[in-house]
Amino acid sequence: MVNYNIRGGKMPELFALSIIILLFSVIIHEVMHGLVALKFGDHTAEQAGRLTLNPIPHIDLFGTILLPALLIFTGSPILFGWAKPVPVNPLNFSNLRKGELLVAAAGIAANFSLAIAAAVIFHILNALPQTFPALLGSLLRFTVLINLVLGIFNLFPIPPLDGSKVLLSQLPYNLARSYQRLEPYGFLILVILMMVPFGRSSLLQTILGFFVGLFSNLLGF
Repeated sequence: MVNYNIRGGKMPELFALSIIILLFSVIIHEVMHGLVALKFGDHTAEQAGRLTLNPIPHIDLFGTILLPALLIFTGSPILFGWAKPVPVNPLNFSNLRKGELLVAAAGIAANFSLAIAAAVIFHILNALPQTFPALLGSLLRFTVLINLVLGIFNLFPIPPLDGSKVLLSQLPYNLARSYQRLEPYGFLILVILMMVPFGRSSLLQTILGFFVGLFSNLLGF
C-alpha cells in the first residue's frame, strides 16, 4: 500500500502544492498525447486549443476536481486523477498503427519521465554537502510517487485507459473489434477493482501499490 502523506504534518503548504503537482502531471500526460498526434499529422488537439499548460482547458470536473477531493477527504492511501482527454483523430495519422501506438503510449511515457526526473533531482540534492528544505524533498518524493501511480494506472489494459489503446493498436483486426466491445464497461470494471477487497485494501490499490513500490525502489525511494 502506498501512502503519500500530504495531509497535515509540520508542512500544511505541502497539501496545496501536492495538488498543483497532481494537476500539472495529468495535464502533461494529456498534452503529450496531442503533441505526438500532431507529429503524425493530426491537428485536432491543436485546433481545440489543448496543446497548452494552461490548466483551464484541461480540467475535467470529476477526474481533476471531484475524484482527487474525494480520495483526499476519505483518507485514501492512493491519490490519482485525470484531465479532460485531448481530442485525437487517428484517421489523420500519416501512419495509422504506429500513430495509435505512440500517441497512446505518450502520456504514460510522460509520467514515467517526470518520475525519473524528480528522482534524479532528489538524489542530486541529497548528495550535496548542504541540506535542502524538507518541503522541497517532500514535493520531489510526491512527484515521483504520483507520476508512478499515473503511469502504472494508465498501463492497465482496461478501456478507456491508455494501456487498452496500446494493446488495441497491436491486435489483429478481428481481435481488436472484439476487444473494443469492452469499452462501454471499462469504467464499471475499474469501479469493481476499486471495491473488491484484497487484504487490507482493494484489489486496485494492491496492484498499484505493488508496482509503485517496485518502481520506487528502483528509483531509490
